[in-house]
Amino acid sequence: MILPRTDHPGEFLVFRTTARRRVLALALAVLGTTSLAACTTGPGRDGNRPRASAAPADPAARPDLRRFYGQKLSWRPCGDVQCASLTVPMDYARPGDGRTFVLSLARAATAVKSKRLGSLVLNPGGPGESGVRLVEDGVAEDLGRGVRERFDVVSFDPRGVGRSTPALTCLTGNRAEEEAAVDEAPLLPRTDAERTAALAGARAQAAACRKASGPLLPHVGTDDAARDLDVLRAALGERRLTYVGWSYGTSLGTSYAEQFPRRVRAMVLDGAVDPSLDWRQRVLGQSTGFRDAVEEYAESCADVVGDGCPGASPEEIRALIDRLLERTRQEPLPVDGSEDGLDAGGLVGALSVSMYTPEAQWEGLSEALRAADDGDGTRLAALAAGDEEAPDADAEEDAPDAGGVAEPVSDVPEDNSEAALIAVNCLDVPHPRDPRAYWDALAPAREAAGDYGTSGVTSELVCEDWPAGTQRPHRVDAAGVPPVLVVGTTGDPATPYDEAVSLARQFPGGMLLSFDAPGHTGYGRDACVDRKVEAYLVSLTKVRPGTTCAS
Repeated sequence: MILPRTDHPGEFLVFRTTARRRVLALALAVLGTTSLAACTTGPGRDGNRPRASAAPADPAARPDLRRFYGQKLSWRPCGDVQCASLTVPMDYARPGDGRTFVLSLARAATAVKSKRLGSLVLNPGGPGESGVRLVEDGVAEDLGRGVRERFDVVSFDPRGVGRSTPALTCLTGNRAEEEAAVDEAPLLPRTDAERTAALAGARAQAAACRKASGPLLPHVGTDDAARDLDVLRAALGERRLTYVGWSYGTSLGTSYAEQFPRRVRAMVLDGAVDPSLDWRQRVLGQSTGFRDAVEEYAESCADVVGDGCPGASPEEIRALIDRLLERTRQEPLPVDGSEDGLDAGGLVGALSVSMYTPEAQWEGLSEALRAADDGDGTRLAALAAGDEEAPDADAEEDAPDAGGVAEPVSDVPEDNSEAALIAVNCLDVPHPRDPRAYWDALAPAREAAGDYGTSGVTSELVCEDWPAGTQRPHRVDAAGVPPVLVVGTTGDPATPYDEAVSLARQFPGGMLLSFDAPGHTGYGRDACVDRKVEAYLVSLTKVRPGTTCAS
């Protein structure tokens, strides 16, 4: 799951390119799409985790999987990095039926031969974010020298994502269907008519995804992606996996550790998702996190932005945001090039997306809020859409070769992260089938987190009418796994700190590294966090209980 980094200890250290952090933020935003929730009507924190087909102790020994585990990667130049492809079965229960995913891989071969420990596999989050693009964007250069010298840096586009094929899409080619599917619910649908419209829009979106990607939808869950990760480990020639996952990448890592605990060498889970939470707990936790983060923006804007804040005091900033929320509820703000303008949902989305990296985003948010107070919603709309930078008109033409991997078919967008986000989240754990469960959740959500809470609940409606998955909220079961390092940021809005505390306790020998700061995730943002993570990845140095890094 960015900006130029500094070399001053104590200051935020952030990855060099804006793309990864911006895209990660959009993919994780609970408001306006769907949350990272493991959503279900099944058992809660103490529930057991059923699987459709339990993996044997050594799946590589299964005759029907041997051809996948026996693959040799053929790396080839791909711009400034190297690319390859990996074939995995679409259905691990029927690996011989001929249906496969071809995963796109990228590698920065940075290791010094005399010091090399192996490959470091990264997942940037989402679900739905491109690991290939992460490597192409230069993430290896932003890892510490000690990590680069000892590991080649590898990532991949998970099944259904990005350049992997076949890829997910919710685009049907029918303009009327697609327009119906993107109709947004009000922040708080109160009347029967508003709720009927909100449910119809969510169902239209789900129907569009089924129409465009139906055969893929049962096969893009996190457990299957974790099994792909083990095939990748074998293809890389690694006896055990060294892994870093940000945000949703912690879910992928947790699933891997549960299925293959003795194949983990080192695992860093940064911005933790707690698998024991049900859908309401997750929505309330995230929504409260975003509300608190916006409150922190009002309180701390002057410290981060200085004179560029949209108010002279926290009270003035709060008043401005409240004024804009009320104004956009009544009538959308004008947006250049748009007939629809910016409504209250778009405003909440822009605020939420801007809470991921305060040091990189709060200045732009402040400028956008000032413009909106003057009647122009264009900048806020751009933030909500993720358009913090002007698009590169030559990006598609100059895109590096995908290393022999087939490009997505024409009706799959180059960035299909939104479709993947919905598909994976809805599949991983089933949501309630009765719409009343969502309506019943609105009042508690509003009480706990205001507009952020109700928007979080309504965004879950798309999963109400979705193919059922097999996961349930459960505590981690990974007996035999070596100590896992969980990084938790105290002011994290998308993956609240309490989830990191919980996840670290659930792992046998789990370690918690706390980062006392606002924003989402810690590794790559702070020198202290970077040093602790590097020592663990390279030397397996344990982090002592209570260890905290401060921004």
